[in-house]
This record gives sequence, C-alpha cells and structure tokens, in this order.
Amino acid sequence: MRRRPGIGGLQTAAAARDQYRILGENVAKLRTDLMKEQLATFRSQLEEFARKHKNDIRKNPTFRTQFHEMCAKVGVDPLASNKGFWAELLGIGDFYYELGVQIVEICWATRPHNGGLIYLQELCTLLRQKRKSDREAVSEDDCLRAISKLKILGSGFEVISVGKRKLVRSVPTELNKDHNEILELAQAQGFVTVDEVERRLSWISGRATDALDTLLDEGLAMIDDGHRDGKHRYWFPCVSSISSSVVSDI
Repeated sequence: MRRRPGIGGLQTAAAARDQYRILGENVAKLRTDLMKEQLATFRSQLEEFARKHKNDIRKNPTFRTQFHEMCAKVGVDPLASNKGFWAELLGIGDFYYELGVQIVEICWATRPHNGGLIYLQELCTLLRQKRKSDREAVSEDDCLRAISKLKILGSGFEVISVGKRKLVRSVPTELNKDHNEILELAQAQGFVTVDEVERRLSWISGRATDALDTLLDEGLAMIDDGHRDGKHRYWFPCVSSISSSVVSDI
C-alpha cells in the first residue's frame, strides 16, 4: 500500500513552491528593470538623434517616416501634444496640425464632387499642390498621421481600404462590406449597373439595389438613366480624379 506524504513532507513542498515563486518574481523584476533601463537609453539616444538630424526630419518625408517608426519602437509619440520636448525640438506637432487643417479644407471643397470620399493618393496630390510654396515635402505617411489626429473631431474622418487602394472618408456615413465591394467594382470604369453588380458579385436580386440606393442617398453616387438599353448607370465621382482647379478655390 502506497504511503501518503506526512505533514513534514507537505510543509517542505510548500516551502519549495514559495522559494520558486519568489525566485520567479525576482527574475521578472530584474527583466523589467533591465527593459526600463534599455528603453531610457534608447529614448536618450533618440533625442540626441533628433537634435542632430532635426532639419532632415522636418524636410525629408522618407526620413520623417523612418523617425516615426523608431519612435514607435520605444513608445514615444512626437504628435501626442503640441507642447513639450518634441514639439519644441522639431516643431512637427505644428506641422501635422497644419496638414490636418489643410486636409479638412480639401475634403470640404471636394465633397460636392465626390460625396465625401477621396483616394488617399489624390488627396496627397491636391495637398502638395496647395502647399507648393512651402518648404516641407509631404508623403502619404504624413497624410495618414495627420488624419489619425482628426478623429478627435468626431466628424467622420477615417481611412478605409477598398481593394488595394485607400480612400479618405470625411462624412459620418458607415460603409459596410457590400458598399466597399461596389466601390471596388466601380474602379474599373467609374460606374456600375445593377445587373453588373449582381452578376460580378453573385448577389441575389435586390441586394445590389439596396446597397446602391444607400450610396445614392448618401451622395456618394450619381445616377445616369439616359441610355438606350434603359439600364441605370451609378457613377462614383470618388473613384474618378478631381481637377486640380478645385484646390485653387480653397
């Protein structure tokens, strides 16, 4: 018959578990302290790097993107506030604030043409045209960072993906998967028909009409019924380029 462990044996096992637990906590604390020390060193080196390359960070968009990536790795957000060390050193808080204001102006000016949806690439092009007299170049990464700060306005500014391309939404309309698939389909020729949507997307009758009517009601599509075949064409200005003359009106 197998003997059960006595009280002494149970106490010894409990003491051993306590020792292992204490040892584990000490090791975890040492690792945490070491990581904090390494992060402090990295941040110090990052500040020195920023001082040394301040002009490159402000003027070169590629260099600026790489700098943001380095900041993210050590938990630093130079855009967290317009006040403080990073804003005073680089002035990039003001740079992105200015970009955000100009992005809002462009989105409002183009809204009658595109219903509040514009390709990110096109937005950046219009932004560069608007800022052509400024010294700092602007990249798509800069636009994305500026747009991310506009979310606090609660006015619907958001970047959405349609197929392989990104669009900036400046209206509070919620687009679901059906709407996105229609927009992706419309990229080929700028418009779709109900029959084409149902055939290309294998949708049942009525699903395409419901989605297209929603896009029409939200001002994201325009209907063209002047064709001999009697089929309505739903045009999407947001997937067509906007004349750069729009910028001159801002």
